[in-house]
Amino acid sequence: MSASVGLRRVLEPAGVLPQAAWRLDASPEIAADEVRIAVKRLNLDAASFRQLSEKHGGDGAAVRAEVLEIVGTRGKMHNPVTGSGGMLIGVVEEAGSESPLGLKPGDRVATLVSLTLTPLRITDALAGWDGKSEQIPAEGTAILFGRSVVGVLPDDLAPELALAVYDVCGAPALTDRIVREYERDVTVTVLGGAGKSGSLSLAAARLAGARTTAIVRDEAEAASVREAGLADAVAIADARNPVAVAEAVGDPATITVVCVDVPGCEHGAILATAPGGTVIFFSMATSFPAAADGADGLAADVTMIIGNGYVPGHAEFAVDLLRRVPAVRRLFEARIAGH
Repeated sequence: MSASVGLRRVLEPAGVLPQAAWRLDASPEIAADEVRIAVKRLNLDAASFRQLSEKHGGDGAAVRAEVLEIVGTRGKMHNPVTGSGGMLIGVVEEAGSESPLGLKPGDRVATLVSLTLTPLRITDALAGWDGKSEQIPAEGTAILFGRSVVGVLPDDLAPELALAVYDVCGAPALTDRIVREYERDVTVTVLGGAGKSGSLSLAAARLAGARTTAIVRDEAEAASVREAGLADAVAIADARNPVAVAEAVGDPATITVVCVDVPGCEHGAILATAPGGTVIFFSMATSFPAAADGADGLAADVTMIIGNGYVPGHAEFAVDLLRRVPAVRRLFEARIAGH
């Protein structure tokens, strides 16, 4: 067990799992159950990228320098403020003889586990990145453990597109599962419906038979969601304002999905959810104490779920959504082109 979850890579503090560790050993030599990946591109999670960009006032060089400092110090990309990381794509260089992942040298893969637990070494100083986008061209190595989750990149998607989809693939898969657990007349509200995880969650909910509402931050986002036809209703509201969110939603939803990458959205999500309903928190900016205390203080009978990013078959599910719903693909492609 200790080998399969990467305990040998933990440098400090001793005895914790790699995600909880402050520092990992990112050396490229692999154990028998490990796999070494030649890194090609990183994808910072939205909350981490926003925090770094706001901290440095949009100064890309400063953002790049801090990412390098985090990785160099910690042996992984684990933002100490947000506690989040992202994921990466690359090419398998070497697979240990006891690795259960079924990979071979030359496979083009995306890691479906967080960079917060992935030993990572950067060798090009991120010279090809301007610090102003979530996706980072990079060279270096990353290590996967026996219990890591990884996907071979599909041939019909550009690597940048596949990375963007895989980064949030847990959201639509779990949304689909929860919608199908309710018998009928399901309504789903997505806070942050114009973003990556939000648009996929809207598409998944509609295909599962739910009526959907997208809450977005401005008219430009509202127009993009309307044009894509992903929601039955679109409303503009500041997700951090509970009353504004509740008023924008109107009748409370059966399921509320939080995909906003800023803190302070917990209470609005709870107010927007009907008694007996479910709130799914996919944002890494979520304060779970605030969510728990908020539900208690509002006497809200709702089930609250942490979207942990993993659902069996989640990568295949998200890629299939992209293929089945061309409007979602266009949103993703426009987002990538905009960076």
